[in-house]
Amino acid sequence: MQLVQDKLPEQIPLLPLKDIVVFPQMILPVFIAEDVCLKAVESAMAKDKLILLSAFQVDNASGRSPENNGTTELAASSPVPFDVYDVGTVAMVMRTRRLPDGRVKVLVQGVRKACIKELLQQEPFPLVKVSALADEEINKEMASEAEALSRTVRDQLEKLVALGKALTPDILVLLDDVTDPGRLADLVASNMNLKIADAQWVLATTGGLERLRRVHKLLVREVEVHSAQQRIQSAAKEEVGRASREHYLREQLRAIRSELGELDGKDDLEELRDRIQRAQMSSDALAEASKQIKRLERMNQDSSEATITRTYIEWLCELPWAKASEINLDIIQCQKILEEDHFGLEKIKDRILEFIAVKKLNPDAKGPIICFVGPPGVGKTSLGRSIAKSLGRKFVRLSLGGMRDEAEIRGHRRTYVGAQPGRLMQALKNVQVKNPVIMLDEIDKLGSDYKGDPASALLEVLDPEQNHNFSDHYINVPFDLSQVMFIANANRLDTIPAPLRDRLEVIEVSGYSEDEKREIAKQYIIPKSIEQTGLTSDLVQIQDSAVELMINSYTRESGLRHLEKHIASITRKIARNVAESDATGKSRKVWKVTPKVARELLGEERYTSEEHDCTAQRVGVATGLAYTSVGGEILYIEVNLLPGKGSLILTGQLGDVMKESAHAALSHIKSRSASLGIDAKMFTEMDVHLHFPAGAIPKDGPSAGVTIACALLSAFVKRPIRQDVAMTGELTLHGRVLPVGGLREKILAALRVGIKKICVPEKNKSAIAELPASLRKRAEIHYVSQIDDLWNETLQGGWPAPSVTTGVEGAAAGGQVRLVAESVQQDSAH
Repeated sequence: MQLVQDKLPEQIPLLPLKDIVVFPQMILPVFIAEDVCLKAVESAMAKDKLILLSAFQVDNASGRSPENNGTTELAASSPVPFDVYDVGTVAMVMRTRRLPDGRVKVLVQGVRKACIKELLQQEPFPLVKVSALADEEINKEMASEAEALSRTVRDQLEKLVALGKALTPDILVLLDDVTDPGRLADLVASNMNLKIADAQWVLATTGGLERLRRVHKLLVREVEVHSAQQRIQSAAKEEVGRASREHYLREQLRAIRSELGELDGKDDLEELRDRIQRAQMSSDALAEASKQIKRLERMNQDSSEATITRTYIEWLCELPWAKASEINLDIIQCQKILEEDHFGLEKIKDRILEFIAVKKLNPDAKGPIICFVGPPGVGKTSLGRSIAKSLGRKFVRLSLGGMRDEAEIRGHRRTYVGAQPGRLMQALKNVQVKNPVIMLDEIDKLGSDYKGDPASALLEVLDPEQNHNFSDHYINVPFDLSQVMFIANANRLDTIPAPLRDRLEVIEVSGYSEDEKREIAKQYIIPKSIEQTGLTSDLVQIQDSAVELMINSYTRESGLRHLEKHIASITRKIARNVAESDATGKSRKVWKVTPKVARELLGEERYTSEEHDCTAQRVGVATGLAYTSVGGEILYIEVNLLPGKGSLILTGQLGDVMKESAHAALSHIKSRSASLGIDAKMFTEMDVHLHFPAGAIPKDGPSAGVTIACALLSAFVKRPIRQDVAMTGELTLHGRVLPVGGLREKILAALRVGIKKICVPEKNKSAIAELPASLRKRAEIHYVSQIDDLWNETLQGGWPAPSVTTGVEGAAAGGQVRLVAESVQQDSAH
């Protein structure tokens, strides 16, 4: 190392630097805030603007090259706090500028290297004695090496730029104009962002060629590092797929959202784990949930499979595995609630109270599966709601009408798109208890197609021996349904499959008599309608006679829906009148709804007593009774005899069973033609036309057999039939009368049209005995076991007649039967 003076002042202010080494000819800004440094800059500006820049010594031996360990280039002889490297750069202060934050920006340009010989003062600013350092001259022998090394440095620098090293854009252009090795070394080193120790190792070297050698070594090392880094990045990019990149980005986004406060900071998976622990699942469900949560952890959270798995776990958590309503076992209170909500229906109320009593004595007893069967409007669904209320349980209604897909009951398997649990699991999730009362509405209207048979799926649900282990296809773990109280309702039983019907405890909910309708209207319907329209009982008083008018002249039904609609129509019209009176300032008047007022408000009567003339006597006319899905109906049968070849013509859209009943009745009369006084030629020379009017309505069932036989006999013997007598019963070929069903509805239908005398099979005595005493008192019941007994009751003058007219004359007077069935549906007598 050669020390020279070369026009540098012996004393010069010192500006210590952090994290940077300044090379000669290098222009850069320096930001200072310390008073000592500011005073050093002010002193330089006051004289020749020269100042020594030297970096603080750092302990970075691990970052040095092997050649620079323990050398004098990194020596620092100045005491603390000015323990800077001895070799620094004398710079020219070009200008200064004070910034708003209090700091001073000093723009400096390196002039030449210098070495600190002595620290002259520390206060008010450091002042040092320096000596200039000059590069050794390059002789002719070293020139060729310097040229080769310069070219190599330029090539290495170009490689470094190609590998992605961020350098000053003009550096490569400037290098082409630099021929001095030392100047080239300083220019490259100042743009390489070297570590402090490495940069100082280069700066302190006085020989230009040697300095270029050191820069070359650093360049080679830097190129190797960047090459290895690029290889690593390329290999990583090839291994990372689209899903991994998305996951990485999503995690970054989640972290950003968490920092912004858009997330509560709680991980979704942790929340799911907490919900699983709180759900009190069964052991099978807990094991499945734990298995699925582990699978979810390994998935990309934004994939479709993760969404399906998360939804499944949420379903498991939301089902009421252990939650149950507390059952009210107070029999007296339950009886009071049932009496308040429904009038009559004693058999049903007794059955519910029996269930409560058994449950009280044996809490582990399995609940019954009750099925209410009856016409529409008799209160089957509201009964289920009242039962739930009396027991203190939650109520759920599942409409099964028209259901054709088995998955509606059992759910879909999770492999299908849009899969979800069955409606049973959905209902339990909604009520959040495992022991509700579930009303299976319209169970007789279940369908079936290629998607499965829902009725078959209900077999497991409604079997007390199996439903404790019910497995929904979606949930796929057993769920206990044994504590659920299932109540079904239906309009008819014959459409319910036999295996399903066998699991039901059938309770018939028959139609209401006129007295029952009147009481229900007074106690329930009228107060409810008045309340719903905003009126009060002081403003509206509906007389019993008006209610009877609506029952007999405006409705013809077994239930109460149409009666409720007519009462609601009256209260709405009264409400409108009251509102108009209030708007015009008139005083409100009290409405007393008499039959006359009811006619004015409801319009013309729909049904009149003249529709059936009980005093008429018609040949070939028989009055039968039919039981349909909407209640009982009057069934008239018409028979005409006309010249022909003995054919039986059946019209009126009849079912196979009813057609067979007509053939059986005709065969019975043919077999007894001699004893009945009928000329056998009539069966070969006359056609028999048997017609059931209302041809658009399907009709079927065996209960019209005796009615057909009575009409046929009347037509053949030309004896009129009493129209004040109604009949029902199945007829055999030998004339026996067999029992039929739906007697309560049939009797009510006869009473509605004014017929009191009713002939029923003798084997139906037990069914008649169960009818209310008020109904039996109003009807005159006659029991028949043979068809002759029926003929004796229905034919004018009794049977056998005093004289029998035979032959074909008068066949045209065989008469006709008229079917009055405004809303008759299919006859289902058995």
